[in-house]
Amino acid sequence: MSEQMKKALALALAAAMTLGACSGSTNNGKETESNTNTNTETTAPAENTEDTKSEGQPITDLVIARLATRELESFNILSCETAAGFENLSNLVDGLLQTNPQAQLSPALAEEWGTEDGGLTWHFKLRQGAKWVDVNGNEKADVTAQDFLTGLEWILNFHKNDSANTSMPMEMIKGAAEYYEYTKNLSPEEAYALDAGEGSKFRELVGIEASDDYNLTYTCIEAKPYFDTVCGYACLYPMAQGMVDELGVDGVKAMNNENMWYNGAYTMTTYVQGNEKVFTPNPLYWDTDCSRFDSVTVKMVESNDVAYQLYENGEIDYCTLTESNLQTIVSDPNHKFYDYLVEWPSDYRSYQFHLNYSKNNEDGTPDTNWNTAIANEAFRQSWYYGLNLTDYFKRSNTINPMSCENNFYTTPDLIFCSDGTEYTQLVREKLGLPENNGETPVRLNADKFNELKAQAMEELTALGVTFPVEIDYYISASSQTALDSANVLKQIFEQSLGEDYVTLNICTYVSSASKEVYTPKLHSFNISGWSADYGDPQNYLGQETYGNDNAYYSRQLSKINDVEETEATKALLDSYKEYTALVEAANAICDDLDARYEAYAEAEAYLIQHCLTIPCNYSVGWVLTKIDPNSKINARFGCCNEKMINWETNSEGYKTSDFE
Repeated sequence: MSEQMKKALALALAAAMTLGACSGSTNNGKETESNTNTNTETTAPAENTEDTKSEGQPITDLVIARLATRELESFNILSCETAAGFENLSNLVDGLLQTNPQAQLSPALAEEWGTEDGGLTWHFKLRQGAKWVDVNGNEKADVTAQDFLTGLEWILNFHKNDSANTSMPMEMIKGAAEYYEYTKNLSPEEAYALDAGEGSKFRELVGIEASDDYNLTYTCIEAKPYFDTVCGYACLYPMAQGMVDELGVDGVKAMNNENMWYNGAYTMTTYVQGNEKVFTPNPLYWDTDCSRFDSVTVKMVESNDVAYQLYENGEIDYCTLTESNLQTIVSDPNHKFYDYLVEWPSDYRSYQFHLNYSKNNEDGTPDTNWNTAIANEAFRQSWYYGLNLTDYFKRSNTINPMSCENNFYTTPDLIFCSDGTEYTQLVREKLGLPENNGETPVRLNADKFNELKAQAMEELTALGVTFPVEIDYYISASSQTALDSANVLKQIFEQSLGEDYVTLNICTYVSSASKEVYTPKLHSFNISGWSADYGDPQNYLGQETYGNDNAYYSRQLSKINDVEETEATKALLDSYKEYTALVEAANAICDDLDARYEAYAEAEAYLIQHCLTIPCNYSVGWVLTKIDPNSKINARFGCCNEKMINWETNSEGYKTSDFE
């Protein structure tokens, strides 16, 4: 292990010891700094090891663990909008394009593509020989251009797809919004009967054309120079009409691993819900040059602590380290995993506090106290300036917690201006934020917090709100890791904001957060992250717009469209409407990308300044791994980052020194 890494680990251990010694009280910078300096020399690892590269063989049968909370909810990739779905389904179904480990667009089912008119029309030449197969790898049909028409018709058919993944096609493809509205006004039976065949209403309205089996053309509403970045995302994936004919619409909605059709790198030959999945190579996969595993087994576990035990026993090939496991390894230079700590790169998601503005109590009645409080801007802004999330960051990264600090809605390194300026720097300037300093959260401001807290309590008391305001935060009932993190979060809220102001209730669900929590609107807030579906700010900022049933977070978590205008909510709704107008104005700029990004930065800054959502963290953690993270698909956008092709592996595990 290098001297630089030894010092980093030593400092992390000292900080961890300080945290343990101060449990139950708020650490301040002076106290932490003092204890860190005291302990650094005594805890530094012995300097008696040579940096050596890992030795081992490539793994042929990979075994990995995933949390039980990341279970599939559908086998239809067209209806999927979550990372938990894509990490499985992107291995089973391919789209037009994908990205490579260098984050470049590369061919998938389309071998050539381009635009000749600045992005108004896009042509894709499909490869010949790609096949649809059943779960056992038996051929079902050729993959043709018609499959992409069938897929887009399914996406835009309100009764077939329930508005999932519609926002991008509707804002980009000519006639897509019109077809969506057309189907929305039909009965379910009428909508189910529609298809994308010759002479169909779909072909009449929507700007997609298959001139033959292997040539596909999209016509955009206006020039979209970034349209090809959408083609690695599920909204433009294919669906075999033969499968729809075989299963029927309801059958496709309920399809499973045994009756779905595959065209991806693997088929899923075993699926035991909440327990195990087995991926087997598709024998007719089009990419005969890629490397794949002979099998991949995914074990569902209740916590990362369980995954660590499995890794320690040699039963799995990768695990994310919890705070306690990381501290145990760092504190012992003789630990067998001491030289094997790997900082896993960011997952390119920007995590936020997504606030529920239309919360219900468990009996279905409105939670008036919460709804009135969260509609108050000063109340929300007091969170923004008052919450010190450092200890929450340490839950995933004890060694380098401030690498998790997030102050934006979009993710860094997705978009660049013509002069090379990274987009989030535009947002930083508009917010007036200094650069992250790696030591303390830069947006903390005690004076502003105290002022806003006093203002909120005065304004809300006048509206009948009682304090402390109760916050209901939901976690999986079976996850000890989630419970430990929730307890840290509870401590942060009540100590940072004051127990006279808020109290955080840790609530649980059994199996499905969507069905048990978000649909009945029981949550006060949710922490979740968005990774870009394509390379433009609209994909992020459009998810929070008002009055749009295709905006994912507005529909799924904030429930802003359910809020009725009252004295207490008028300012909130006005802010959402203004934000939405800013997003729409930015999206209308298509001939000058620098001006487009400047306008989006204005909208993003407005979103954050009014705390309609509140930035939380990036996911940068430490792992033990036999998988080289740099060999994986490295996409800032799309849904293929967990596609298990061309992964480099080492049966002995990778060392820290392998990645310095």
